[in-house]
Amino acid sequence: MMLKLNFSEEVQAARDAGLPLVALESTIITHGLPQPRNLEVAQQAEQQVRDLGAVPATIAVLGGALQIGLSRQQLEQLSKATGVWKLSRADLAVAISQGVTGATTVAATMIAAHLAGISVFATGGIGGVHRGAELDFDVSADLEELAKTPVIVVSAGAKAILDLPKTLEVLETKGVPVIGYQINELPAFWSRESGLNAPLRLDTAGEIAAAFQMRCSLGIEGGQLIANPVPQEMEIPASIISPAIDTAIRAAQEQGIKGKEATPFLLSEVLKATDGRSLETNVALLLNNCRLAAEIAKALV
Repeated sequence: MMLKLNFSEEVQAARDAGLPLVALESTIITHGLPQPRNLEVAQQAEQQVRDLGAVPATIAVLGGALQIGLSRQQLEQLSKATGVWKLSRADLAVAISQGVTGATTVAATMIAAHLAGISVFATGGIGGVHRGAELDFDVSADLEELAKTPVIVVSAGAKAILDLPKTLEVLETKGVPVIGYQINELPAFWSRESGLNAPLRLDTAGEIAAAFQMRCSLGIEGGQLIANPVPQEMEIPASIISPAIDTAIRAAQEQGIKGKEATPFLLSEVLKATDGRSLETNVALLLNNCRLAAEIAKALV
């Protein structure tokens, strides 16, 4: 069985014209946000990329086809679909070969973006080392993908529900450049500060693009993680969000929720604990990452 990439008309036209492209994941549509907000945010993210002069390529598996860029109709259908697989490196090939519909996580989106020749990807936050991983070894495949696949990932850091010091340590061990954008301290998703120093700092999209190109020239495998803090007016300080996270983690432990189901559950619990504020911050940081990713994509071109 041969893999075929399906490009949307917009993405194919951009490829033909040599325009800057920004990859977007699809799990935020199917597993991260409730209806109808999921569709609204997906459309906002795409439009944010367009407004900055780049072309969005939302990635998903539709009926076994690896789709690079979704039409308006496909985006709407995916936002209402049920039984959608949540795809990472381990199950991406199975989903395609079995003809199912699946949404791509950070890892799967990176793989697909690289296959499609897209070097920049905007997401909310990456996965990482879960709290208690020293007991259950629950570590996201996102970290391994960043060490393997040459894609620039723009995020607001790792999700704050994770063990951030251990996540940073794993990234350093795997040789992943963790670059703070105009900031010396790593952001913590909903919060601008984590108490952890950013190993590297760059202040412009051009510098980020140049560092990536040099990494490729050196033959060093893997991508770059760009830590872009949430806009200050939309952040939730750690003093407010941390108790909500701790409560959510206890609830997950009591209910035995692990693996792929853990992150959606924890985010949902935090959403309830913050009376919806965490969702608005999540949307703000995603759109902020789309803006920076578009600028980086333009600098690469």
